[in-house]
Amino acid sequence: MAEISTIARPYATAVFNFANENKNLSSWSDTLALLSGVIKDESIQSIIEDSKVLDSERQDLILNVCKGKLDEYGINFVKLLVENKRLVILPEISQFFEELKAEAEGSIEAELIMAEQPSKKTVDELLKSLEKKFNKKIEGKVVIDKNIIGGTKIIVGDSVIDASVRAQLDNLAFTLKA
Repeated sequence: MAEISTIARPYATAVFNFANENKNLSSWSDTLALLSGVIKDESIQSIIEDSKVLDSERQDLILNVCKGKLDEYGINFVKLLVENKRLVILPEISQFFEELKAEAEGSIEAELIMAEQPSKKTVDELLKSLEKKFNKKIEGKVVIDKNIIGGTKIIVGDSVIDASVRAQLDNLAFTLKA
């Protein structure tokens, strides 16, 4: 089976183009977030993945859960995903859509992975330097991960800057084995 990102990206691009033309990016952002949240629910996921459940039942389930929260385009999008058996990739579609939206708005999201909670000043300085490097507005999200031991790992789009102690130890171990 094709990689999920390969399948999800065209859907996200199509939704983004449609939303951008109609100047309702934030509305579609909310719609995709809602649908992704519904799909991620374990009980709904088990029904969606059950081969005994008919597509019409999957569609009815999603539309009933989202009743009153989707416009006609959102409803049609759900129907399209059900028809093409793509409901399970909704979270990835939403993620790609958000990346396209951020890029169109001139900002991108950075994930700052650190071993312990940094000060606001440290985060602000990191974001300023990333804005200079990428020449875009950066929205930062701090993630605490004790496994990196120390230092920082930064993920911006497809770029990864790994200045963590864990990465340095792994590189040293690799070098010593060679």
